[in-house]
Amino acid sequence: MKNLTFDFSPAAGGPLVLDVETQYLSDEVAGGWTAVHKFKVAVVVTWDEPNGLRVWYEEDTPRLLAEAGKFEPIVTFNGENFDFKVLSAYGSVDALYRKSTDMLALLSKRLGFRVKLDSVAQATLGRGKTGSGTDSVKWWRDGDRQKVVEYCKMDVEITRDLYLFVKQNGYVKIDDLKQGKRQEVKISW
Repeated sequence: MKNLTFDFSPAAGGPLVLDVETQYLSDEVAGGWTAVHKFKVAVVVTWDEPNGLRVWYEEDTPRLLAEAGKFEPIVTFNGENFDFKVLSAYGSVDALYRKSTDMLALLSKRLGFRVKLDSVAQATLGRGKTGSGTDSVKWWRDGDRQKVVEYCKMDVEITRDLYLFVKQNGYVKIDDLKQGKRQEVKISW
């Protein structure tokens, strides 16, 4: 695989890759998936070129929202329907939506169906996730906070690398289960 690099624009701060892990699952809050803002932040991990990977806990969330305003785009996988909604309980996320590059939203629009980060990463990058959001909540409750941080870091690294791969190559790979083969899907962010 080619060495992946960002076009870094100091004026805009460059891209910020973001992922949120929560304290609650959808079946544990009144309103479920219509009340994502009630899930509460366990940990957020961000990556940007000047600072690398950074870890933010619930009490850091207002500072994170202020800091995110320095970057563009805000790169996520399902950020518009999940991460930003979780963060909205801690302050305005309008700037996140304005600057959003939500890879799931863009892929879903292009494909006509939703795909999982793990499956796109496996097919495109040859590596995938190390757990799930459900696992993360369990680990958090069991007091294994470092495991949650490491899991979230891995998600951010995969999201960043997938973003970079498409910026440099103009496609992702997905497994077409109906035809039983891997295909390249042209896309840009």
